[in-house]
Amino acid sequence: MKIVIAGGGFGGLRLARKLNNKPGFEVLLIDRFNHHQFQPLFYQVATAGLDASNISFPLRKVFHNSRNIRFRLAEIRSINSSENKIITDTEDISYDVLVLATGASTNFFGNEKMAANALPMKSTVEALQLRYRLLQNFENATMAGNEEELNRLMNIVIVGGGPTGVELSGTLAEMKKYVLPKDYPELDFSKMNIYLLEGTSKTLAAMSEKSSMQSKKYLQKLGVQVMTDVLVNDYDGATVLLKDGSVIPSSIVIWAAGIKGNIPAGIDSDLIARGNRIKTDKYCKIEGLENIYAIGDLAYLETEKFKTGLPQVAPVAIQQADLLAYNFKQQQKGKTLREFNYNDKGSMATVGRNLAVVDVPKPKLHFGGFIAWLIWMALHLMLILGVKNRFFVFCNWLYSYFTYDQSLRLIFKNRKK
Repeated sequence: MKIVIAGGGFGGLRLARKLNNKPGFEVLLIDRFNHHQFQPLFYQVATAGLDASNISFPLRKVFHNSRNIRFRLAEIRSINSSENKIITDTEDISYDVLVLATGASTNFFGNEKMAANALPMKSTVEALQLRYRLLQNFENATMAGNEEELNRLMNIVIVGGGPTGVELSGTLAEMKKYVLPKDYPELDFSKMNIYLLEGTSKTLAAMSEKSSMQSKKYLQKLGVQVMTDVLVNDYDGATVLLKDGSVIPSSIVIWAAGIKGNIPAGIDSDLIARGNRIKTDKYCKIEGLENIYAIGDLAYLETEKFKTGLPQVAPVAIQQADLLAYNFKQQQKGKTLREFNYNDKGSMATVGRNLAVVDVPKPKLHFGGFIAWLIWMALHLMLILGVKNRFFVFCNWLYSYFTYDQSLRLIFKNRKK
């Protein structure tokens, strides 16, 4: 069985590893990056807490000892399902089975000005670009010509109160307190404002009421201005316009308010659901297609518990990959296939130093504060790919904990000739 896996994220990489050196399978993994990216820690790269290499792992290195898995660095242009072929920017590739695990990108909901001026954070490259912009902003602030320009440069607006927005806001607030005043003694950081804007009535809306309330309390304690039930209408690069007509001057807006699936051309529009996701059945197979599957953020499956589709989180992608690996082996043997049933083991988010929230559904438990923070750290260390990466991440965390500092506030750019 020749299986082509499009995407080396949590789902795609997991499936490839499950099929590694299994007889009867020839696997080709395709990705536009040559490395796996650990998305939950993008915000730490963006705020100079971790180096990009700490959360990235070369995909070819994963399969050094593999006899049946190969990797291609390519970008998928379209799918020709009638000929069992995918067209990439480098070559055409045939398949017996195609698994789409291309993940999701930032959703600006059709606002072109927002897309042009706000900063997303859905890849390591974008996280690094955000880091450079943040640091350059403070450099520019030291030379601000007037109070109005200084306020605009010192204000940071984060749109979206989910885990990414909450974690980023908390980290920036700690930088404002412990790090930035030492780096820029000429600036008055009491004038720096960090705004977290959320369109619903609470932060971490997908988590429990306790977690939502605690996260907001923690953020406010750190000095973040949390604004709920607030919608952003526009942003021109200098001023944020809210739906109620009020404005916030800011030269940096970080967009963490939504994602949309990365669907290659060739998928029938009737199969596309809300959030630009592909409708699948309970076997992760795309509806109406016999040998094309979708998993992870790209897949849309309604269940009794999740009426608007399964959550777009790593555990869903990992469990779907496990199911596909099992079913492909069963298929080879001519045995009965298993339906997908998501086992929700809980959710978590960190807000800052010694501050986090954790929800466990069965048994129904909630943790907050220092214990939740330790749980968050332990789980993320376990999930990072590579012993060396885990070691460096742990060392960075340890160093930051005792010194209240990050050591990667570097701006790289070409000198103009």
